[in-house]
This record gives sequence, C-alpha cells and structure tokens, in this order.
Amino acid sequence: MAKSAEAGTIRIKQVRSIIGYDKKQGQVVRGLGLRRIGHEVEVIDHPATRGMIQKVRHIVSVVPAAADK
Repeated sequence: MAKSAEAGTIRIKQVRSIIGYDKKQGQVVRGLGLRRIGHEVEVIDHPATRGMIQKVRHIVSVVPAAADK
C-alpha cells in the first residue's frame, strides 16, 4: 500500500524496552515497525495507528515530524 501525498504522517520513537511487559504489548510495538530503543519510524496518521500508540504509550513517544520534507 503506497502512502498518499495528502495523508498525514507521524513519527514514533521507542523510548523503553519491551522486556517485562505483556507479550501483546511487544507485538504492538513490533507491529508499529519499531525494533529497539531509540529507533524511530514514520507511519500514516490513522485511527488504527493511534489506537496502537495508545496501547503502548508508556513504551513509545510521538516525536515531531521533520519539516524539511
């Protein structure tokens, strides 16, 4: 699925380890595309994505998107 030009995107950064948390929370973090602490990904701003972020809000943070794009 290609990103459309008008679709908004958000950047997500993993700030804590998934070790010690529920296995499903680790799967959500992996589903967002994050692999390790400090890793950042840019994803489409969609209600499903926002729901995933809400489930693991103690592990990830939303960082401002780069304005130079």
